Amino acid sequence: MSVTTGVWSDLIGQDRVVDTLRNAVAGGRHAMTHAWLIVGPPGSGRSNAARAFAAALQCPQGGCGECQSCRTALSGAHPDVTLVRTEQLSIGVDEVRELVRGASMSPALGRYQILVIEDADRITDKGADALLKALEEPAAKTVWMLCAPTPEDVIATIRSRTRLVELATPSDEAVAALLMRRDKVPEALASYAARIAQGHIGRARNLARNEDARRRRKEILDLPARLTSLGACLTAAANLVEAAAEEASAATADLDAREKADLNEALGFGARGIKPRNQGAALKDLEDQQKARVKRFQRDAIDRVLTELTAYYRDVLTVQTKAKASLINADRAPEIGKLAAATTPEATLGRIDAVLDCRTAIETNVAPLLALEALLIRLQL
Repeated sequence: MSVTTGVWSDLIGQDRVVDTLRNAVAGGRHAMTHAWLIVGPPGSGRSNAARAFAAALQCPQGGCGECQSCRTALSGAHPDVTLVRTEQLSIGVDEVRELVRGASMSPALGRYQILVIEDADRITDKGADALLKALEEPAAKTVWMLCAPTPEDVIATIRSRTRLVELATPSDEAVAALLMRRDKVPEALASYAARIAQGHIGRARNLARNEDARRRRKEILDLPARLTSLGACLTAAANLVEAAAEEASAATADLDAREKADLNEALGFGARGIKPRNQGAALKDLEDQQKARVKRFQRDAIDRVLTELTAYYRDVLTVQTKAKASLINADRAPEIGKLAAATTPEATLGRIDAVLDCRTAIETNVAPLLALEALLIRLQL
């Protein structure tokens, strides 16, 4: 089986990683272990790699991609494969303890009990302590797969008990080929989406298939030219925060309603007008979780804005320094060239630093509006 077939077919540009994981599935000497740490840049395919690995471990043929074990493992429906992707800001100790309890059970159908934590970098310190105990005393047929952007995003004691697998950023050509093959995206649009996504497979797919995403991106890239006064900066910051909030609300509204309806049904709310005693506390807990989820979605939307601005000013610096690198925003070459001629490389580096400072501020819980106001004022022409 080549690395481009079966469960491995979507892991583009990761031949070395696929060889490592396939060797573990095949039972090579010292190849298999009970805990793995899969790291790589955003969009490189960390969760895809973990899911493919889980499917291959359960598959009688080592990852054919066609059998029931492969299909259910990849989709999250396999009874012995638990996929964890938090929509909250963090993964707490209670959730980790629940996973640890599940990890101690014997497989129901497959060869292993597999737990994939797609956001291991969001595990809290107390949660990490609970996980550490499970990694130190693993059950015989349990496999943990932790995914994070870098090894440093996971505490050292966890890292030391896992086997590290590092993914690379796939090339634009590889991402475009995947979009054309898997999603039937026309070649020109696939190449465009792959270039501006900078190796982020999920983002490239969204840009290729979603006209609204391309429209929002255009609005972001129109920003630098409009930042000509303090008032313009403050207005633009307010608009960005409002747009991010609306995007987050739209993305979570249906899920929030379903969760509330399910909770009410579970509590028996409304039956003959009786309100269960714990209804208020349960609803408050749910509302707190939903608010945290909206906050994360809003942060993610703002982070996409910062990513686009970073790429824009990177292109400006490329022109100013006469670097041989291709422009990410090649369709805006005239505009970028004009800005490059009107400013200095030092000023452009200052603007890139301002974007990075804004990201750091938001990560440390500075109010998004204040962080974006400070950013856009520093970007002002």
